[in-house]
Amino acid sequence: QVQLLESGGGSVQAGGSLNLSCVASSSIGEIDTMGWYRQELGREPPREWLATITRAGSADYADSVKGRFTISRDNAKSTVSLQMSTLSPEDTAVYYCNVRIRSFPYWGQGTQVTVSS
Repeated sequence: QVQLLESGGGSVQAGGSLNLSCVASSSIGEIDTMGWYRQELGREPPREWLATITRAGSADYADSVKGRFTISRDNAKSTVSLQMSTLSPEDTAVYYCNVRIRSFPYWGQGTQVTVSS
Protein backbone atom coordinates (compact mmCIF):
# COMPACT_ATOMS: atom_id res chain seq x y z
CA GLN A 1 0.00 0.00 0.00
CA VAL A 2 1.18 3.47 -0.88
CA GLN A 3 -0.58 6.55 0.41
CA LEU A 4 0.18 10.17 -0.36
CA LEU A 5 -1.48 13.02 1.49
CA GLU A 6 -1.03 16.54 0.13
CA SER A 7 -1.72 19.79 1.90
CA GLY A 8 -1.08 23.49 1.54
CA GLY A 9 -3.08 24.42 -1.52
CA GLY A 10 -5.32 27.45 -1.57
CA SER A 11 -5.84 30.86 -3.07
CA VAL A 12 -3.28 33.62 -3.31
CA GLN A 13 -2.84 36.84 -5.19
CA ALA A 14 -0.30 37.22 -7.98
CA GLY A 15 3.18 37.70 -6.62
CA GLY A 16 2.38 35.72 -3.50
CA SER A 17 3.72 32.46 -2.13
CA LEU A 18 2.41 29.08 -1.08
CA ASN A 19 4.01 25.98 0.36
CA LEU A 20 2.74 22.53 -0.57
CA SER A 21 3.53 19.45 1.48
CA CYS A 22 3.06 15.75 0.88
CA VAL A 23 3.40 12.94 3.39
CA ALA A 24 4.05 9.53 1.90
CA SER A 25 3.68 6.11 3.40
CA SER A 26 4.69 2.86 1.76
CA SER A 27 4.49 -0.74 2.85
CA ILE A 28 5.79 -2.11 -0.43
CA GLY A 29 9.25 -0.66 -0.61
CA GLU A 30 11.54 2.28 -0.21
CA ILE A 31 10.53 5.56 -1.77
CA ASP A 32 12.95 6.57 -4.50
CA THR A 33 12.33 9.92 -6.18
CA MET A 34 9.67 12.36 -5.02
CA GLY A 35 8.24 15.18 -7.04
CA TRP A 36 5.45 17.50 -8.01
CA TYR A 37 3.29 17.82 -11.12
CA ARG A 38 0.33 19.97 -12.00
CA GLN A 39 -2.63 19.95 -14.32
CA GLU A 40 -4.85 22.84 -15.29
CA LEU A 41 -8.56 22.14 -15.00
CA GLY A 42 -10.00 21.16 -18.34
CA ARG A 43 -6.61 20.49 -19.90
CA GLU A 44 -5.86 17.08 -21.33
CA PRO A 45 -3.17 14.89 -19.77
CA PRO A 46 -0.26 14.47 -19.37
CA ARG A 47 0.34 16.40 -16.24
CA GLU A 48 3.05 19.01 -16.32
CA TRP A 49 6.19 17.96 -14.50
CA LEU A 50 7.49 20.64 -12.13
CA ALA A 51 10.26 19.28 -9.96
CA THR A 52 11.85 16.07 -8.72
CA ILE A 53 14.19 15.32 -5.86
CA THR A 54 16.18 12.16 -5.23
CA ARG A 55 16.83 10.51 -1.87
CA ALA A 56 20.25 12.11 -1.92
CA GLY A 57 18.68 15.55 -2.29
CA SER A 58 19.50 16.21 -5.93
CA ALA A 59 16.76 18.36 -7.44
CA ASP A 60 15.66 19.13 -10.98
CA TYR A 61 13.16 21.75 -12.11
CA ALA A 62 11.09 22.51 -15.15
CA ASP A 63 12.07 25.74 -16.86
CA SER A 64 8.62 27.17 -16.11
CA VAL A 65 9.26 27.12 -12.35
CA LYS A 66 13.05 27.30 -12.06
CA GLY A 67 14.05 30.12 -9.76
CA ARG A 68 10.53 30.47 -8.33
CA PHE A 69 9.82 27.03 -6.85
CA THR A 70 11.99 25.06 -4.44
CA ILE A 71 11.53 21.38 -3.74
CA SER A 72 12.76 19.81 -0.52
CA ARG A 73 12.53 16.46 1.15
CA ASP A 74 12.76 14.89 4.58
CA ASN A 75 13.58 11.20 4.22
CA ALA A 76 13.06 10.47 7.90
CA LYS A 77 9.50 11.80 7.72
CA SER A 78 8.85 10.70 4.12
CA THR A 79 7.74 14.16 3.19
CA VAL A 80 8.29 16.34 0.17
CA SER A 81 7.53 20.03 0.00
CA LEU A 82 7.26 22.59 -2.74
CA GLN A 83 7.85 26.19 -1.79
CA MET A 84 6.30 28.38 -4.48
CA SER A 85 6.97 32.07 -4.82
CA THR A 86 6.28 34.84 -7.30
CA LEU A 87 3.09 33.06 -8.28
CA SER A 88 1.12 34.17 -11.33
CA PRO A 89 -2.35 33.29 -12.62
CA GLU A 90 -0.66 30.88 -15.05
CA ASP A 91 0.30 28.77 -12.02
CA THR A 92 -3.36 28.05 -11.28
CA ALA A 93 -3.82 24.29 -11.41
CA VAL A 94 -4.29 21.14 -9.39
CA TYR A 95 -0.91 20.14 -7.96
CA TYR A 96 -0.05 16.48 -7.51
CA CYS A 97 2.55 14.81 -5.36
CA ASN A 98 4.35 11.93 -7.05
CA VAL A 99 6.66 9.26 -5.70
CA ARG A 100 8.41 6.38 -7.38
CA ILE A 101 8.91 3.01 -5.76
CA ARG A 102 10.83 0.43 -7.78
CA SER A 103 10.33 2.73 -10.78
CA PHE A 104 6.55 2.66 -10.49
CA PRO A 105 4.78 6.01 -10.03
CA TYR A 106 2.22 6.74 -7.35
CA TRP A 107 0.07 9.85 -7.12
CA GLY A 108 -1.60 11.92 -4.49
CA GLN A 109 -5.17 13.09 -4.83
CA GLY A 110 -4.16 16.62 -5.80
CA THR A 111 -4.51 20.00 -4.17
CA GLN A 112 -5.89 23.09 -5.86
CA VAL A 113 -3.79 26.23 -6.20
CA THR A 114 -5.54 29.34 -7.45
CA VAL A 115 -3.66 32.54 -8.21
CA SER A 116 -5.71 35.66 -8.84
CA SER A 117 -4.50 38.72 -10.68
